[in-house]
Amino acid sequence: MKKVIVIVGPTASGKTALSVELAKRLDGEIVSSDSMQIYKELNIGTAKPDMEERCGIPHHMMDIVSVRENYSVSRYEEEAAACVEDIFARGKQPIVVGGTGLYTDALIRGTGFLDCDDSGETRARLEARWENEGPEVIMEELRAVDPASAERLHINDKKRVIRALEVYQLTGKTITAHNLETQQKPPRYESIFIGICPGDRAHLYERIDRRVEIMMEQGLLQEVRDLEARGLMIGTAVQAIGYKELFGYLHGEATLEESVALIQQKSRNYAKRQLTWFNKDARIHWIHYEKGAQLEELANIATTFLRP
Repeated sequence: MKKVIVIVGPTASGKTALSVELAKRLDGEIVSSDSMQIYKELNIGTAKPDMEERCGIPHHMMDIVSVRENYSVSRYEEEAAACVEDIFARGKQPIVVGGTGLYTDALIRGTGFLDCDDSGETRARLEARWENEGPEVIMEELRAVDPASAERLHINDKKRVIRALEVYQLTGKTITAHNLETQQKPPRYESIFIGICPGDRAHLYERIDRRVEIMMEQGLLQEVRDLEARGLMIGTAVQAIGYKELFGYLHGEATLEESVALIQQKSRNYAKRQLTWFNKDARIHWIHYEKGAQLEELANIATTFLRP
């Protein structure tokens, strides 16, 4: 077993700075597990660290595909694992960093996330049926093949209901059965999970709001304009927080102030969902810090979790 350090936490919690500091101390390289930073065209709005923030530390799994492409969790698992193995082979320490829990779990567990149709045709067909026939029809169809998922999922949870039915139609296997199988398999990597987050939720929200302000100062609005001009406000880009809200402003659906406030609100809501996901994970050693805490202090705490 090879030991991988994993840094998780909600958006704007300080994951990037902590991971870079640890990489400096441990001769490490960083593997991103952020589902938005993989896209070449999405930079400011995804808080992708620039070269100055990376401090010369190699970062992997960023800027690897175009928003024109469909990208699956299974593809991430395969490509990120190749990065981790290469880092190990060169005698370096892999540090996996990100706020997308699904990507992180797929990489560390390595149990083979159920692959789906890269063309997106099956999902598109199901989504069209959802709109045309109604969610009740789709839910009943799911209940017929996977009653456990139908019982667990709310009828308004469009994304997960469609995902469950998509998996069954493409593989003949239910998500429920796959999850039971993967729980019985040992993980691919031995890992140490470190979580970072302000101890005060209000402090986290202040950091999120300020980050959005900084993004605007860095030119997020122009980034969205450029994406639209290039015909790239499609698929993932038009759904990503920070992009779809400004897209609305550009089309006269809201004022700039309203759009920025909406980005902040959606980012805070996203942080809540991330914390809900991570708080269920007993593997995580949390660093809850106070306002004014120094990076060196946080890195010192993190290294205590790495001792045998």
